[in-house]
Amino acid sequence: MPPAPQPGHACQIFRAADIFVASGSNQGDDLGGPQQVDLGDVYRLDRNATPLRLVVSQPVGTDQRIAPGSAVGVEGQKVTLEARFALMAPDGDKVELVILLVDGTQRFVLPLSPIGTDVDYTLLAVEPAPTDLMLADLLCLSFARGTMITMADGAQRAIETLHPGAPVLTRDHGRQPVRWIGHARLRAVGAFAPVVISAGTLGNGGDLILSQHHRVFLYQRQKLPGLSTSELLVQARHFVDEEHVYLRTGGFVDYFSLVFDRHEIIYAEGIPSESLMVNDATVNRLPPEIAAEVKAKFPGLSQNPHFGTEAGRQFLDAIGTERLFKDRSGR
Repeated sequence: MPPAPQPGHACQIFRAADIFVASGSNQGDDLGGPQQVDLGDVYRLDRNATPLRLVVSQPVGTDQRIAPGSAVGVEGQKVTLEARFALMAPDGDKVELVILLVDGTQRFVLPLSPIGTDVDYTLLAVEPAPTDLMLADLLCLSFARGTMITMADGAQRAIETLHPGAPVLTRDHGRQPVRWIGHARLRAVGAFAPVVISAGTLGNGGDLILSQHHRVFLYQRQKLPGLSTSELLVQARHFVDEEHVYLRTGGFVDYFSLVFDRHEIIYAEGIPSESLMVNDATVNRLPPEIAAEVKAKFPGLSQNPHFGTEAGRQFLDAIGTERLFKDRSGR
């Protein structure tokens, strides 16, 4: 009996036609390929745009194809990464888009960070997609190799030494076993360059190195003006000040992610940080027998995110990141 096929990798994408030039030399045009766009053009995501579910097969070498269950393309059609675009919003927030081609002709866009409607995004840079980068590599980012995780008994263990079932200390539910550990090795460039939170900046004993969009949990003893809660969830990239926190670019980085029964707050280098939330993108990476177990444990494949206010760069600039750093570092 032949082995069961491996599950596909799933993510949400937009049609290229959902993103258009609001002003600039190509005004009115849809987002095009790398030879069809001009730096400085301003793009918007159509307010009526609906994300689509893309499912691709497990890669064979550098070959990835449409898998069953995809709302995009026809099963067996080839999926290639065409380019990577960097854009900036008026508030300075940066967004990177990976441009995908299905069957060589249908163009789609995978945002590597949240993109909003009715926001003007200026195109800053166009880069070719790495030839060895697979779509699956984009779905597994969290903590870098060597990150020390606090276990249920208080011991510190490097994340790469953990295994499913390992008991980890969580902020809200105490001792919790790891259900799955993801791993991806990527070139540390663009959206994949890790953020380094230097030792002591947030009370961490060692450097905390994590992916740009992974969120750190902060608790304010006094609720800050403009926030609905005292609990903040902040993407690592928003802390970058090039003094205490910086991007480490160049070479490769090994990322590891931890999945639990629920979306948890764990302790990485002593800093409360989120676990990887379970959704299509994580569950569809698992081997079939494990995926079946996880689907039974996570009804609907959609964990509820941890309670807390999402604090963006604009808000941190308004209150001053040095205030957060001082409160936690003792400086």
